[in-house]
Amino acid sequence: MKTRIKELRKANKLSQEELALEVGTTRQTITSIEVEKYTASLVLAYKIARYFKLTIEDVFDFSDVEY
Repeated sequence: MKTRIKELRKANKLSQEELALEVGTTRQTITSIEVEKYTASLVLAYKIARYFKLTIEDVFDFSDVEY
């Protein structure tokens, strides 16, 4: 799943480690989400979106998700 996390991190001058600490996960998880090897849980997606004061849909691209 595509995300805007890397773009948002850079705009806010945050490292992967700093974001991970803020949302209660590991740097490796943030890396995996950014390179589309891992899909964030709903709770983690919510925490990331809330951190950036955005909605989940503003951070995560659901256009490829099949219903």
